Amino acid sequence: MAIFRGMTTYTPPQRTATLADAPAIAALMRASVLELFPRFYDERQTLSAAEHIASLDLRLIEDGTYFVHEADGEIVACGGWSRRNRTHAGAGDAADDDRPLDPATEPARVRAMFVRADWTRRGLGRAILESCRLAAKAEGFSSLTLTATLPGVPLYLSFGFTEVERVTVTTPDGVDVPGAVMARDIDEPDSIEA
Repeated sequence: MAIFRGMTTYTPPQRTATLADAPAIAALMRASVLELFPRFYDERQTLSAAEHIASLDLRLIEDGTYFVHEADGEIVACGGWSRRNRTHAGAGDAADDDRPLDPATEPARVRAMFVRADWTRRGLGRAILESCRLAAKAEGFSSLTLTATLPGVPLYLSFGFTEVERVTVTTPDGVDVPGAVMARDIDEPDSIEA
């Protein structure tokens, strides 16, 4: 159980994702985009994001840095962090995506956060962010960064991230999807008490 905004809510258990979870994670990512993005993006942006931004990077699972929450045998939330240079899905591949980051000089990357629409606002995203923060800190990182889509900005702000700049991700099919680069120190307290 977790206390969320003065109410007791059920928080399904969190675990590290396995490769066997990949099909369910991919389906969750796509469904989350199709359900939540229309509140922030037009139809073309939403469909492009479902194809390119909701694209599972298996390296996160292979690296053991990706988490899921499971309820009644279904994955209802997923997200993780990376010790590699790739910042986000959606804009294609870069030559140095797999380059290991230097914890002494570079921030760890928060990646691929998605929650099923009927499980939003129950603390699952915050729980995953906290797992990311603790794991990255244990590996010597002192800060986190991410590229947020607009639906995720309020969650990240509540978790202590600040907006560094507004950006536009141009997907491989030429669609511009606005977002924000955000950052926070590992040891900085959350903006809103959990």
